[in-house]
Amino acid sequence: MKGHGAKFGRKKEDAIIALLTQRNVEEAARSIGIATQTLVRWMKVPEFDAAYRNARRSAFAQSVARLQQASSAAVTTLLKLAVDPNAPAAVKARAAYSILTLATKAIELDDVEKRVAELERAAEEAESGGEH
Repeated sequence: MKGHGAKFGRKKEDAIIALLTQRNVEEAARSIGIATQTLVRWMKVPEFDAAYRNARRSAFAQSVARLQQASSAAVTTLLKLAVDPNAPAAVKARAAYSILTLATKAIELDDVEKRVAELERAAEEAESGGEH
């Protein structure tokens, strides 16, 4: 990026934040005072792309953590609806179905995690030449 090295270094973090918070690339570029074409060009630079991807993963991880924090309240809501004598039958049925479906998925996920852990352990033993 001849001729733009200093500008790229100075605006890189601002550009990444803008890409995460603005609706599109055009608005992101405008918000930090650069041309859209410049931001598009930066996005093709491996260093910038890696930093942007890392920032997106971090932002997504924070969102997932918030969902996990809210899961207890969501389960409580489903349980209340499932046993509420005043709730319509369709609501109770949907709550019960959701509870059963999600519980089944949780068991399946637990089983898969256990199998993966066992496979990883076996692979490590095989790599180290160890006998079980």
